[in-house]
Amino acid sequence: MGLSFDPDSIDLPIGHFIGGRLHPAPGEIEMRRPSDGRAYAACPKAAADTVDQAVEAAKAALKESGWATMRPRERVRAMQAWADLIEAEAEPLARLEALSSTRPIGQLIAGDIAVTAEQIRFFAEFADKEGSDVVPTDGASLGMTISEPYGVVGAITPWNFPVSMAGWKLGPALAAGNAVVLKPSEMTPFSSIRLAELSVKAGIPAGLINIVLGDGPVTGNAMTGHPEIAKISFTGSTGAGEAIMANVARTGIKPMTLELGGKSPQVVFADADLDKTADAIATSILFNAGQACVAGSRLIVEESVAEALSALIVARMQAARPGPTWDEATRYAPIISQKQLSRMDGIVQSAIAAGADCVTGGRVMQHEGYFYQPTLLAGVTPSSPAVLEEIFGPVLTLQTFRDEEEAMALADHPTYGLAAGLFTRDLSRAVRLTRRLQAGTVWVNRYSRSRDHILPTGGYKRSGIGKDLGREAYLANLKSKSVLIAL
Repeated sequence: MGLSFDPDSIDLPIGHFIGGRLHPAPGEIEMRRPSDGRAYAACPKAAADTVDQAVEAAKAALKESGWATMRPRERVRAMQAWADLIEAEAEPLARLEALSSTRPIGQLIAGDIAVTAEQIRFFAEFADKEGSDVVPTDGASLGMTISEPYGVVGAITPWNFPVSMAGWKLGPALAAGNAVVLKPSEMTPFSSIRLAELSVKAGIPAGLINIVLGDGPVTGNAMTGHPEIAKISFTGSTGAGEAIMANVARTGIKPMTLELGGKSPQVVFADADLDKTADAIATSILFNAGQACVAGSRLIVEESVAEALSALIVARMQAARPGPTWDEATRYAPIISQKQLSRMDGIVQSAIAAGADCVTGGRVMQHEGYFYQPTLLAGVTPSSPAVLEEIFGPVLTLQTFRDEEEAMALADHPTYGLAAGLFTRDLSRAVRLTRRLQAGTVWVNRYSRSRDHILPTGGYKRSGIGKDLGREAYLANLKSKSVLIAL
């Protein structure tokens, strides 16, 4: 039996997951499937009182279970059992996600679900390996730094990678001894509820993970401004991140981890392997139809090889074939919504009207659902809207340079600094320019994350503050206390 499924056959867990069980709630926000544009459900909207219930459930679970103070290895075992269940339930979990999101079922099974289980195991292992320190002081005293969990952590995840983004937030928070109230995107909420159900089945105390559904203005604001949510972790747009910072500032002070937007450059020198470079660049902008914060959407290539490289990329773009996310043969994803599809097309048409050359694509696909042609825009200027704005779709701009200084000037974006790619066979150049690129992540002769979860991710400039993944993400879920004892 294959992975393909009938989208009308899926039972949806519509409600909020609080205190270890689903609380059914009426839907308020219309939901449409990106693959065919059909309305299929309505998402509930948690008001402040529902968020209060989730926070109270989290506090009670921490107190009753002793999660923060139990033997750390017990936390490790419970989280490892959870990861095992995620793998065992991969197909039902993937169907829930594929139904509402832009992620094809085959890619979910091979990638997102497996990676989420890996991330849970990775963060679990920090629980009994990272902690407090004895620090050097004079002989008449004993100095220590003691790490403690925050208590209740608030997490808000985006619609583009719902399961793996939930893993980014839940893994380090739980391993560090916290409870979590998580709000998934109102467009892709159901797989997060299933993750929470599996956590209870695995032995993680009920109430440590609570899922509240809703939008940003109502549910998100209630969470980020809640006085008993001690820390916020958010992945999403820069505009939404700014709104969260403003709301936190209005209602109190608390630490935040924000992974925000990007407009990432891919800088290609003439000595690069052009076939491998074309594969990496095309994959980076076609994967999830460019709907990734780290999408390499700005191609900056040495003038002498620009024509040859663009021809290779165009051939790969034109081979993309749309299909529904519930078909295991689908490789090219839909756009999340009609609103986003229209916004994307508006930016592309504005760039063309301003003088950009549309080498390929540039139109909404004539296909059921929300699909956009893979697009390459050449002849753009640094002031073009296609260069300045995060399009969040399969749109690549092309600019050329003659020397390193010009390349670095083009690569430096006035707003974003999330990721960057560099393609060259010259090791000295690679090391030199890696230091100059203003980005939180730089990939050399590749453009993608690996499954080395120890590497943190996060941005410069308005691409965010703090880090997800890596040791940094675990430590960001702990507060530090200094202790000095007179002997």
